[in-house]
Amino acid sequence: MFRFEYLPNFLTILRIFLAFLLLCIMLYGDILFQAPIHSSWINYFSTLLFCIASITDFFDGLIARKFSIISTFGEIFDPLADKLLMLSAFIGLLVLDRVNAWAVFLILSREFFITGLRVVAVSKGINVAASNLGKYKTGFQITAITLLLMDYSFASYVLWLAVFITIYSGYDYVKSYLFESR
Repeated sequence: MFRFEYLPNFLTILRIFLAFLLLCIMLYGDILFQAPIHSSWINYFSTLLFCIASITDFFDGLIARKFSIISTFGEIFDPLADKLLMLSAFIGLLVLDRVNAWAVFLILSREFFITGLRVVAVSKGINVAASNLGKYKTGFQITAITLLLMDYSFASYVLWLAVFITIYSGYDYVKSYLFESR
């Protein structure tokens, strides 16, 4: 029987599965969806999957906070699932040649660096809470990826805005860590 307190972890696992499925559709959509389905439907399916997966991130966090459902699994795998989703989208977009490799490198470098910094902070007993900038960063990244999946011509401008906010939020996180570690 499914228990409510498992819902956030279920949503996290679902997001990991959807990240894998997203990459499969992006890379093999032309094989999976053949005539009479038009190739533009690959963009629609990919975008829908990405949006559903992104919404699971919102709801697992909301449910976990509202009902104080905290688990070691969730603390470890929720951020991992988020990064896997972004990674799968960016890999697919790189293969489809819709995204600048430097933009992807800068975003993913920030994510890996901050993840490492969080591990160091936890090992030192330092609690550096995520700021609102982190939420804006995620929102801009999701928006940019959604527009890139739909292959809109202006999407690269939104991506570079997301890169700027991503780097700035990383700077803000490092600054908070240095202040808390004094």
